[in-house]
Amino acid sequence: MVALLLRPHVAGTNLAMVYLLGVLTISVRSSRNLSVIASLVSVAAFDFFCVPPYLTFRVSDYEYLITFAGMLAVALVISTQTARIVAQAVNAEDSEARTETLYRLSKRLAGQTRVFDVARTAAEFAEEVFPASIVIFFPEEGRIAFNRRSRDELPMPRSEEAVAQWAFEHGERAGFGTDTQPDTTALYIPLKGAKETVGVMGVRLTSGGALSGEQRHLLELFANQAALAIERTCSQHSAEIARVRMQTEEMRSSLLSAVSHDLRTPLAAITGAASTLRAQNERLLPETRQELLDSIADEAERLNRLVGNLIDMTRLQSGIELRRELCPLEEIVGAALHRVERHLAQRQLTTCLPDSLPPVYVDDVLFGQVLVNLLENAIKYTPEGTAIEVTASVTEEAAILDVRDRGPGIPEGEERRIFEKFYRGKSPNVRGAGLGLAICRAIVEAHKGTIEAFNRNGGGAIFRIRLPLPGAQ
Repeated sequence: MVALLLRPHVAGTNLAMVYLLGVLTISVRSSRNLSVIASLVSVAAFDFFCVPPYLTFRVSDYEYLITFAGMLAVALVISTQTARIVAQAVNAEDSEARTETLYRLSKRLAGQTRVFDVARTAAEFAEEVFPASIVIFFPEEGRIAFNRRSRDELPMPRSEEAVAQWAFEHGERAGFGTDTQPDTTALYIPLKGAKETVGVMGVRLTSGGALSGEQRHLLELFANQAALAIERTCSQHSAEIARVRMQTEEMRSSLLSAVSHDLRTPLAAITGAASTLRAQNERLLPETRQELLDSIADEAERLNRLVGNLIDMTRLQSGIELRRELCPLEEIVGAALHRVERHLAQRQLTTCLPDSLPPVYVDDVLFGQVLVNLLENAIKYTPEGTAIEVTASVTEEAAILDVRDRGPGIPEGEERRIFEKFYRGKSPNVRGAGLGLAICRAIVEAHKGTIEAFNRNGGGAIFRIRLPLPGAQ
């Protein structure tokens, strides 16, 4: 129609451009086959309507044959290339959509830390993308079993578990649309991880029919992503179990070491001194008898302290309830100094507690134990006659309490390790189970505070506690 309107005003050969434009339009909007048909029909229509004699296929000027050939060649090239470009654009869009879908699936799966949560997330996301009901099977003692989601119904009948079992054992697709049990209502895809098959994905279409090739390929990618996520989660769980097991073994070994050495040593000393007193009491000098009695008392106190530390650590790990109230820090420090007064007899003790210290919101009994442990630690690890300082200060958000000494300091790299359970410093003459500082950290952290240790300028160590003030918690 456009060519007929232009025919009185435009040369016949130029009208061929109208048909080429039509072929281009059809190529952009239709398939390749239809574009080729449009190219052939356009040449025929150009001859019939636009080449004299009109309304016939006869040609008065044979030069038009060259025009026909050129027009047909150009039309075929245009239709073929345009259809190819359109197909490539569609494929690029499909690839982008597939990549976006897989990215969203990976993002959802990355946030899950349990195997069944990974399976449920993968199944629910697949149901959003495909017109199908999805269920995940997991092996239990070599047999496939349902992963029941938070629904009352099962999207797959149990009678088809044998097909899912076959897919799991052979690592191949089975069921609907395959050569294996094609009469079943669902398609079963093995979830193959990097090392082994971790399960089976069952897919039953809700709208009938079958999946297209592109949908089937995308479903395979879904199954692969789910399998890798499940395998990763299982590996993480195995690694965590192994780590906990190793820590348990280390703690058991340390506890056995503490019980076998640090408990038996004071018991042996008490037993030896008591046996000597019982056997030779009448023949002992008063000074010797007093030394034996002091030895019994000291070792019994040490034994009591060690058992108390073990009990305290057990209570802290069990999650005790703090009895917190506002307490003056000076009173807590004074009570702690009174408890270790006998051990401080050969020390130069200095305290610096400003009058402006505000009260702290703590369990005074437990926090007092922290100071006692820090003072005893300073006494054990520093020579007699050296100074020990207890200082305090306050900021806008926290009260700061320091216990300072002039001993050998802390070995480089052990500033954090000394707060671990059963870890003891490398001083050869110091006995203990390595629980005192671990108890300090547990109590301070229960009060939402922090404790740290570092070396002091000029020699020695500083143990610093930061406790949040009541208004800053």
